[in-house]
Amino acid sequence: MKIAIINGPNLNLLGKREPEVYGNQTFEDHFTHLQQKFPAIDFNYFQSNIEGELIDKIQDFGFSYDGIILNAGAYTHTSIGIGDAVKAITTPVVEVHISNTFSRESFRHQSYISGNATGVILGFGLKSYELAIVSFLK
Repeated sequence: MKIAIINGPNLNLLGKREPEVYGNQTFEDHFTHLQQKFPAIDFNYFQSNIEGELIDKIQDFGFSYDGIILNAGAYTHTSIGIGDAVKAITTPVVEVHISNTFSRESFRHQSYISGNATGVILGFGLKSYELAIVSFLK
């Protein structure tokens, strides 16, 4: 099974950025944990702060992977292009968020991805990624 994890803007700062919201662990450390916990899965990880690069990766993985876990960060609430990219591919996409976006600012309540995603997992910290992986295993 091949699963891609795509992270958007500012997620490269996990472990440093707002630890009260996002925790103290870097995503690279968490990615290593996921690889160890799910050794039968071939993971690919990509992070970018640039919207077009995220769209390119969604398209790259979107016809050959078994699943994509997408945390588009703030682009979730602003990018029609990322939503359209998810709609255009055949690979199922699970939208994830570390925080509960509905308990935060009202602009975070809108997602241009959710309507085209297979599912949405939010508010469980970095465990949101693990829950998304498990959803592909059923």
